[in-house]
Amino acid sequence: MTATEPSVLIPVTLLTGFLGSGKTTVLNHVLKQPEMAATAVIVNEFGEIGLDHLLVERANEDVVLLNSGCLCCTVRGDIVDTLTNLFVDRVKGKVPFFTRVAIETTGLADPAPILHTLMTDPIVAARYMLDGVVTTVDAVNGSRTLDQQPEAVKQAAVADRLLLTKTDLTAPAAREEIEMRLKALNPSAPIVSAAQGAVDPALLFNIGFYDPATKSADVARWLRAEAFGTDHAHEHEHADVNRHDDRIRAFCVTRERPISWAALSAWLDGLAAMRGEDLLRLKAIVALSDRPDQPVVLHGVQHLFHPPVLLPEWPSDDHRTRMVFITRDLPRDAIETTLAAFEEAVGPSP
Repeated sequence: MTATEPSVLIPVTLLTGFLGSGKTTVLNHVLKQPEMAATAVIVNEFGEIGLDHLLVERANEDVVLLNSGCLCCTVRGDIVDTLTNLFVDRVKGKVPFFTRVAIETTGLADPAPILHTLMTDPIVAARYMLDGVVTTVDAVNGSRTLDQQPEAVKQAAVADRLLLTKTDLTAPAAREEIEMRLKALNPSAPIVSAAQGAVDPALLFNIGFYDPATKSADVARWLRAEAFGTDHAHEHEHADVNRHDDRIRAFCVTRERPISWAALSAWLDGLAAMRGEDLLRLKAIVALSDRPDQPVVLHGVQHLFHPPVLLPEWPSDDHRTRMVFITRDLPRDAIETTLAAFEEAVGPSP
């Protein structure tokens, strides 16, 4: 891997969540907000979502203009083709100019393949960047869904924001229970309430580690390593075999001393090759021994990593390496032990 400088790209927000968790209701509310004009919305099956009252006209076979100023198109095949065609149509003036994209997945979808595409496909990565993953969780049925549906657990585990829907229909005790479970599953993702789909778009968009318009780093907001504290949540086991989220672990690894790029890149390559399937998500800011004044930002999903981004300077006075992991059947001590072994084997950079 080689580090790259950030560039001005179109931010993409992935909206996921299990069947019936309220994705479309949230989308309906968000698209009515003035600040969401110039948004392109991509959905899996256009006929299945309730956006008819927002329609204005059909721009072409796949794109519909909404009275909110947004575009809405459907994935009729490969997400790469959809994103590429949408960008080309923007350049040619066939569709109105858009400045962000929201992708709504189907309720049963594993979000990883779309994340892979956004991070690694060269055509897509040249035009778009992943801004964040927003996962809707039904406050009424969420616990039962997490018990019964492994994909729902994965959707919540990889989120940058957890959107708790139907909170107006939930008893306080039940809401507290699902919030505690989500915090254990994914401590670094803020939980945002959304009664009847109402939510401030600012809480769901522009949550990436840098603003594509200014390139200013906001790693603290993106990483949220402080959410883990000293309590390594979810490192215990439960007797209930139906609790799929007991296989998921969330933890933050810190280093006071800088790491050599040779050790770091070799370790990440080995980790992805050997245990990539269980590395659900990695977000990190790393102090490099050969570039102490320029940290590198890392973002990975399973086997694949976004090209490392070298920041021009540290975004805060905290110059420690912080790596946030969401793993499945991959304990913290395995991460710590292998990283230490590579650090010792490679040694510091000259």
